[in-house]
Amino acid sequence: MNKNLDEIVEYRGVTDLVVAEVLSDNNKEGEGYKTGEVYELAGVGEISKSTSNSSESKYYNNMAAIVINSVGADEIKCSTSVLPLDKLAFITGQDYDETTGTLIEGERKTKYFALGYKTKKTNGDEVYVWRHKGTFSIPDSTHATENDGTDSNGQEVTYTGISTTHKFTKTGKTAKAINVDLSKDLADVSTFFDTVTTIDTLKAKA
Repeated sequence: MNKNLDEIVEYRGVTDLVVAEVLSDNNKEGEGYKTGEVYELAGVGEISKSTSNSSESKYYNNMAAIVINSVGADEIKCSTSVLPLDKLAFITGQDYDETTGTLIEGERKTKYFALGYKTKKTNGDEVYVWRHKGTFSIPDSTHATENDGTDSNGQEVTYTGISTTHKFTKTGKTAKAINVDLSKDLADVSTFFDTVTTIDTLKAKA
């Protein structure tokens, strides 16, 4: 870690929203953390993250002596273009009839997904992200009459991210996500979004 601040930047830009289903997430030999094929989800306009946190001071000898911290789930809000109905069914665990192109809204099957995307800073440097495990809510939809303006509506999808059950070899811990700063030019990200990249599969540049 550099003890000096090199420059002041903000986030400006987000692209390439992708998902992959989590097929297994355990610590059994021969299983572990496995995911399926990576799919492009939709055009992305904005991604925001908030994390549930709580802390409490414990008192001993008439003073605050220790602080207990707890970190909960992440809430990732994705403002997107309209999701294709087959992909909407896929991420929300609903049924889709391929023969008629029909989404059947109704009972859901709980499915977990990894979520990936690229963010960019005002200096042009990118950060690549994979969130390893979470579920998607059913997005709201707004349909308004056409007028002589340019109004239109996309969708907002909420992804609730949690930690994996699987403990990764490199850290010996579970993980919610990895964020790779490309400005460091240390990691080989040439295949970062071909599959779900984890801290165990991410390699340093040769």
